[in-house]
Amino acid sequence: MIEREPIYAATFDLACQAGTFLTMSRKLQHWSDVPANQRPALFMAQSNSVALAPTALGQPTRWMLPVKLYIYLSTKGADSPGEVANPIMDALDAIFAPHPAKGIQTLGGLVQWARIEGTIETAEGTLGDDEVIIVPVNILTL
Repeated sequence: MIEREPIYAATFDLACQAGTFLTMSRKLQHWSDVPANQRPALFMAQSNSVALAPTALGQPTRWMLPVKLYIYLSTKGADSPGEVANPIMDALDAIFAPHPAKGIQTLGGLVQWARIEGTIETAEGTLGDDEVIIVPVNILTL
């Protein structure tokens, strides 16, 4: 049996290290409700979890626990949204990169792996001086 809360808490704590966020929460807010003076902002939302059937008799069910990281930025004064967004994305890549010795990010041994996986969505300048980035992270339990 897994304990989900320590896994989600560790994932959020890890993601918070990707930048100097002025607002951080696991309770998702819409980007229009987060003023520019409260950005950069990071929110994490749990997504639909998936039970994975055991591969052998007697093994426990493993779970895929997807989350989405929502990053809200103000790009006022920047030449492009990427100028503001790319350093945070690079930091997230580094944080969720495989552990040098173990070869995977395990959230301190809580899970088999946690990694950025899937399409990263961006507004890429369509919101004026606001930028929204949605980063999918998948977590596979032990």
